[in-house]
Amino acid sequence: MQTKEAAARRHFRSKVDSIRPTYGFDDVSLAPGTETVEPNDVSLEQDFAGIPLQIPVLAAAMDAVVDARSAGVLAGLGGLAVLNLEGVQARYDDPAPVLERIATAPDADIQAVLAEAYAAPIREELIARRIAEVQAAGSRAAVAATPGAARRFGAFCAEHGADLFLVQSQVSSARHLASEYEPLSLAEFTRSMPIPVAVGNTTHAEAAFALMEQGAAAVFVGVGPGAACTTREVLGIGVPQVTAVSDVAAARDAFFAETGRWVPVVADGGMKKGGDIAKAIAAGADAVMLGSPLARAEEAPGRGTSWGMAAPSPVLPRGTRIKVGTVGSMERILFGPSHVTDGTENLVGALRQSMAALGARSIREMQQVEIVYAPSVATEGKSWQLRGR
Repeated sequence: MQTKEAAARRHFRSKVDSIRPTYGFDDVSLAPGTETVEPNDVSLEQDFAGIPLQIPVLAAAMDAVVDARSAGVLAGLGGLAVLNLEGVQARYDDPAPVLERIATAPDADIQAVLAEAYAAPIREELIARRIAEVQAAGSRAAVAATPGAARRFGAFCAEHGADLFLVQSQVSSARHLASEYEPLSLAEFTRSMPIPVAVGNTTHAEAAFALMEQGAAAVFVGVGPGAACTTREVLGIGVPQVTAVSDVAAARDAFFAETGRWVPVVADGGMKKGGDIAKAIAAGADAVMLGSPLARAEEAPGRGTSWGMAAPSPVLPRGTRIKVGTVGSMERILFGPSHVTDGTENLVGALRQSMAALGARSIREMQQVEIVYAPSVATEGKSWQLRGR
């Protein structure tokens, strides 16, 4: 029988005791400071991995969002679209009928339709053609692929004029272990590629720092926050975006202090409104990657629907098609004039106004504004607005 002294020395370590608080966009607010500036004096420009951006907006590498036409439109507005090398654009000479079938399929059939659509092989000649089409539309050619496809198509894309290659996976790590094959070595890949190589996605500061050490030209942040993604439900993995972006931005700042090389951080997913974008920048992002908000544009190939890169998986889909509707041009969604009052249109205008009200003249200054924990910010004093909902 154990003594009272032994019982007194006993200590139980529960994992629950080590749970740290994390924050999403709805949990926080941006606090005004001592200065304000004129919105026209706010600069959103930056150099993004060698590509000049007039606005900190990237279009997600989703078939419902990016094709050559939409890439050209976004480039004309100052942003950058990223083409999915494993999507329908690289599988079909004419993707239009396939996109129409996906957009109009009954909900009960959509996973089977997606799996069938993405069963067609990826063709190198179509990759080369799409890169040329994107550039002919007036945009730099940024392309994305999973690590396995990056190994296969990276050099080919560089040879055919791509300007940026994004190696994008569900969770990016600096060290991937595999028993059946040799995984992609990011350090070797970045050294061998004559164009910048961005990497995503992560939510972890140490992993992000290691990715930067291995040559990442930009790091994308976000595991499962996208509107069409179900990774958090299917796999139980994810960190709310404000915390995730802030952690990775801290790694970027430390890396810059040690090396003098600034590696842009991109908040990827979870943003629907202008206020969300402002909070992402304030948390430390240099740019945001938007999917479903841009899928609502008239120029988007998804015809009012959206789905993620992992949705077509025939084994374990981590996403589905969602119906977002078509609300107007991409220019209206980004620059207005807004026809609604919920913050989902004139996203860039909202960001500029937020920065001006906070006294931030640049993206770097916006990254320094105060963030406060404010779970009631969306409901405080809003009973009349909420009454009819």
